[in-house]
Amino acid sequence: DTEGLLRIKEENQKHYRRAQRHQEKKEKIQRHNRKLGDLVEKKTYELKTQYEHLAKLRRTHILELTSVIFPIEEVKTSMRDPADVSSESDNAMTSSTVSKLAEARRTTYLSGRWGCDDHNGDTSISITGPWILLPNNGDYSAYYSWVEEKKTTQGPDMEHNNPAHTISAALCYATQLVNTLSLILDVNLPKKLCNRQVKTQLGNHEFCGENLSRHRFTRAVKKLNANILHLCFSQHVNLDLLHPLHTLRNLMYLVSPDTENLGR
Repeated sequence: DTEGLLRIKEENQKHYRRAQRHQEKKEKIQRHNRKLGDLVEKKTYELKTQYEHLAKLRRTHILELTSVIFPIEEVKTSMRDPADVSSESDNAMTSSTVSKLAEARRTTYLSGRWGCDDHNGDTSISITGPWILLPNNGDYSAYYSWVEEKKTTQGPDMEHNNPAHTISAALCYATQLVNTLSLILDVNLPKKLCNRQVKTQLGNHEFCGENLSRHRFTRAVKKLNANILHLCFSQHVNLDLLHPLHTLRNLMYLVSPDTENLGR
């Protein structure tokens, strides 16, 4: 029993010495981890600072781009609310009639169905100048109506102030701006839209090249709207402000100086 007790004591001493060595290794590893943690925290702060600096540079470039080359503005129209006009002409008009007129004014026939548009008739959005406008409700039917009419009409080209030319130019500029913004923000766009007058896999420029059929035109517009929404999502634009059909209005919210996260 005495010999067994001595052996146990020797084994316990070996375990104790081994435990001390393990404790020293543990403390050494903990000191190393603390140093790495401090280094990671320092690098994280430096990276965050660089991101903030990069965001400011991107924001500056975007604001210069949209103020000098691609200004986007909201253009007020002189159209008056029919409810107001009617109420002035008939003082006996009931409130229900006024509300029905206001509701009718916000109702738009778009792509074969009726829809509600709160901004219809109030404003339009211009790009690169007050003369290049897009319908605020996203109704671009004037373009393919003009294309179909041109196919059946013989003679010289239509007048240059035709709404179809304005729609085509505005969408062309919007495509150029979106592609440039994707480069500045380093955000890959989900849909490919060419903005050069060269032959590509998709043909000429979707909007500034040859006259597009209704199917190709609406497909290109949907791709452009998808790219704009993708950029808006990446910059954390308020979702309540966005509408899937409001091409230039969504762009205006994206590049607005009030967008806090622009450049992130």
